[in-house]
Amino acid sequence: MKILPSLISSDLLNLEKTIKLLEPHCDGFHIDVMDDHFVPNLTWGYSFVQAILNIATLPINLHLMVDMPEKWVNKIKLRRDDIFVFHYEATLEPDRILNLIQAVKILGCKVGIAINPETSVSKIFDYVDNLDQVLVMSVKPGFSGQKFIPEVLDKVEILKNHRDGMNLNFTISMDGGINKENIKLIEESGVDEVGMANAIFSHKDIVKALKDLY
Repeated sequence: MKILPSLISSDLLNLEKTIKLLEPHCDGFHIDVMDDHFVPNLTWGYSFVQAILNIATLPINLHLMVDMPEKWVNKIKLRRDDIFVFHYEATLEPDRILNLIQAVKILGCKVGIAINPETSVSKIFDYVDNLDQVLVMSVKPGFSGQKFIPEVLDKVEILKNHRDGMNLNFTISMDGGINKENIKLIEESGVDEVGMANAIFSHKDIVKALKDLY
């Protein structure tokens, strides 16, 4: 299972140093973008995210917790292995979702849909054949440091069965409340990738904290 440090909890004044320090030991980075509308928190804009992309050499999971993910399509330069992830709950309308997926694919990067803990997995079944990833939120989106919701593991089982039954190739990602105590359970459930914030950045030695999770 891949581990992506979630930079929302990192030392932002030393972000370049942090990225270079962790890159030899992780599989990529998770970037949470929030607009203070879709979720009650505000993080980074286009130029800041592009600055991260210019520094990091590993793949980026761009997790857009915003009302208008379409605005991000042509604002930053994502690479082939980067993933543009938007929320089902922010888009909802089938035509809007399909148009956004197509617009992202034209960029040449990967595309994924995130679902909140209360959203049924079946809501996105019409789209998964066009996706590279499904991101299952294991906390209510908006803030780092929340408690993991174990019931979301049922969604992983449903997604795995649907993926195998339809011979699809999307990966399953999980974000929220993941730590050293529950990471093995999450890996055993079949999750392919996790974003992790406090489990890494709350420690003085973030490299050791990261290594201890593998």
